[in-house]
Amino acid sequence: MKITLAKLSTKDLATLAQRIIVASDSGKYDIISGHPLLSEVKTIYADYDVVYTKSTFSGKGNDVARADRDRDISFRAFKNYVNAYRKMPLLPNYQLAEELFQIFLRYDLSLDKMSYSSQTARMKKLVEDLEKPENIQKLNALSLFPTFEDMKSKQNAFEQIFAGQAEANANLRNMKSASAIRRDLEKTLKSYLNLISAMKEITGWELLYAEINELVKAAKNSTIADH
Repeated sequence: MKITLAKLSTKDLATLAQRIIVASDSGKYDIISGHPLLSEVKTIYADYDVVYTKSTFSGKGNDVARADRDRDISFRAFKNYVNAYRKMPLLPNYQLAEELFQIFLRYDLSLDKMSYSSQTARMKKLVEDLEKPENIQKLNALSLFPTFEDMKSKQNAFEQIFAGQAEANANLRNMKSASAIRRDLEKTLKSYLNLISAMKEITGWELLYAEINELVKAAKNSTIADH
């Protein structure tokens, strides 16, 4: 029962390990039930099954980009309205719009073109400034409080999604690599197959050997078929 496990594809190695576990755990072979080496195969296979198809990144990039686009749209609409209002001296309270516009200038009119982190830092400061009581009064006087609240909520939503992406990516990077777990699985499977091969002449082991040997042959054939 010889096989070079390293030659198996990622999927074929997983399939072989799973089939060996199912066959060994079927209840037909008391001689292997509860064996510590079988338990080790099952433990390492469970780890391998989790990581061998895992993505390098969280896949949340599209959600982050969409949240960033939403806050950009809200920011620009708010800024452009205030800018236009301050230029119309015949409108009531136009001077309040001028005062609000100066706050936008303080944090850069093009902050929506900045990197995620730079934009977030400035947007947080902009929101904090606009939330001051005297500025809330100006927003209410210009009927702009709902517009401000929309921008604030879009900014908060972005921060939550971005933080979720950062956490997910960090968790993925901290997971033991699939290649490292594969080496562990190959080593343990080899030891398990060697055990069964060594015991094949002993009563009770011959049937287990025969079944596992067929699984190994199928795995070897899958490698040949791939080529």
